Amino acid sequence: MFGFKRDLGYWQLTAIGLGGVIGSGWLLGALYAANAAGPASILTWVVGGLALLVIALVMVELGGGRPMSGGLVRWPFLSSGRLVATLVGWGIWIAYATNPPSEAAAMLQYSSAHIGHVYRNGQLTALGIVVAVVLMILLVAANWFGVLLFARVNLAVTIAKFVVPMATVVLLAAAGFTRSNFSAHGGFAPYGYSAPLSAIATAGIIYAYTGFQGPLDVSGEARDAKRDIPRAVVTALLLSILLYVALELVFLGTVKVGGGGWAGIDLSSPYAQLAVALNLSWFSWVLYADSILSPGGSALVFTAATSREVYSLSRNRFLPEWFAQVDGRSGVPRRALLANFAVGLVFLLTLHSWHKIIAATSILGLFAYSISAISVTGFGRAEPERSAGWVRGSRILAPLGFVLATLIFYWSGWSEMKIAVPVLLAAILVYLADGVRHGFDLDDVRRGVWLLVYLGALLLVSYFGAAAFGGDNDLPGPWDSVVVAAIGVLAYVAGVLGSVSHLRAHPSAEHEPEAAAQEPAAEPG
Repeated sequence: MFGFKRDLGYWQLTAIGLGGVIGSGWLLGALYAANAAGPASILTWVVGGLALLVIALVMVELGGGRPMSGGLVRWPFLSSGRLVATLVGWGIWIAYATNPPSEAAAMLQYSSAHIGHVYRNGQLTALGIVVAVVLMILLVAANWFGVLLFARVNLAVTIAKFVVPMATVVLLAAAGFTRSNFSAHGGFAPYGYSAPLSAIATAGIIYAYTGFQGPLDVSGEARDAKRDIPRAVVTALLLSILLYVALELVFLGTVKVGGGGWAGIDLSSPYAQLAVALNLSWFSWVLYADSILSPGGSALVFTAATSREVYSLSRNRFLPEWFAQVDGRSGVPRRALLANFAVGLVFLLTLHSWHKIIAATSILGLFAYSISAISVTGFGRAEPERSAGWVRGSRILAPLGFVLATLIFYWSGWSEMKIAVPVLLAAILVYLADGVRHGFDLDDVRRGVWLLVYLGALLLVSYFGAAAFGGDNDLPGPWDSVVVAAIGVLAYVAGVLGSVSHLRAHPSAEHEPEAAAQEPAAEPG
């Protein structure tokens, strides 16, 4: 019998979390946040980071009680049933599978000034797409031969790419930091205080922080999950928040703002171009090199993590069982790696740019994370003996995290909501197809229908909500956010009740063998 290999320690797990976060987000996120909110973009990073920290603590509690590869997909299935898990699995699969192509696109965009004919008019050229596909193939190859090889490569890459953003903060600030930028050009919040809230989702902030959950995705391969997973996740996210805030500050303080204001800043390689403007040309070459290293390291993590999620989707019957096979020699779900490569290729060939890809999919990951709050409370009430007890106050953190995620989802605006919600609801077709093959469980529908009502209500409020978030302003601010928060509270209560009902009818132990045998057999080599 073969299964996942438990080879990962604390530093390797922390590097996986930090390596997942520090990707193209640090290279491009500050620019788009400043475009959207001016100096108030500092609030964007802080609020977004703290919201994800709350959700991360909830997810850590889940990972402690139930360490398993692909937990983000398996937890909703065990706690809430197939309907909820289908929507969550669909959302997380799209959000994860689009990371490698988006990071490949970011590498080429940033280096386009020195690598000709790969990026033009805001998107990859035909040659650029070919190069991006080659990069994606290399990422699959790095994950093909085992998790320990992946972890060793990622640890070295993460150490290197963490040094460069820190040096960027120090060198650019010392070379030409201008305090007047924070008060001129319309003041601290030139576009109002709704702008930094909306930018959390639309400017790539959620996308930039996504990756902190990497240790949870491979928790089934940790040597001591209960000790190392919580420390790794929290360490990675706290360091990321501090780093991103510092990077935004130095960008705001060193960039030259023209007549178009903050929204008019247009840089293809933001920090590298700033370095040249501040007579740090030598450092611009370091930044161009890191524009390959940082996105490449992040995509390396997501290539590994997404294969584990597809493996779990297969175990949930979302995908054929063929994808759940783990290679006996390497301990890697190779078929899942190939499936994700194909999905990422579709997004690369249709959207052609970093900004288009993340704008279309980043909040889907946040939606999937938020359902962890339902799972942890449902497990805690129905099966308290399995609670890890790592995080104090999870009874408060879980509803708080869910409501914060609901607000950020709404703040992304009507233009994003009208795409994201229908994409999520498309998963119902997968659920119906499974019902046709295996029969419908009306109790499962009854326990999960709250999620459909929740998404429909959010879409409705987004359409009629405040003009600041793209609505018709029939429900102006701040009352729109009050209503959305109330929807979040009601959905949380309904979700927990449905979860407890499901767990009493279907205890998680029926689907989740003990840790020693929790993963199914791999395919012999």
